[in-house]
Amino acid sequence: MVIPRTLIFLVNGGDLLLMKRSAQRRVFPNRYNGLGGHVERGETVKAAALREIREESGILPEQVRNLRLRGISHVASDAVGGILVFIFTGEALTRSVQAGAEGTLHWIPMQQVYELPLVDDLPLLLPRLFGAAACDSLIYMHVSYDAEDRIQIRFSD
Repeated sequence: MVIPRTLIFLVNGGDLLLMKRSAQRRVFPNRYNGLGGHVERGETVKAAALREIREESGILPEQVRNLRLRGISHVASDAVGGILVFIFTGEALTRSVQAGAEGTLHWIPMQQVYELPLVDDLPLLLPRLFGAAACDSLIYMHVSYDAEDRIQIRFSD
């Protein structure tokens, strides 16, 4: 069994919407990540992505264009089968956002994203989604951590 989750990256005018996670978060405090969260029972992963966008940013489903599944990541974790992350990209038709308790939202120019303290896998994932090497094929990745807690990522695209 795996825990299904979504991870969404929205763009607007060459900027990427990222959440700086709260300092009180147990996992990756003060680090930048996309929006996302758990897929609820009876919910499709796309519906979960749209719900998470609305809950975490206030951006409504009708304000999102071209939302599409771009990757699947299996994260080995303490959970029995790990976490299965469905990675989406899309375009926000608004820049107006409202942050919640999970962190603060920031529109970051794409060329400045890598200067930020990102969640561990983003420096390898984002170029495959938005960089010169980006393509339309689905990205498959496996994420684990070694004995020294260093991230190990394998892509198979």
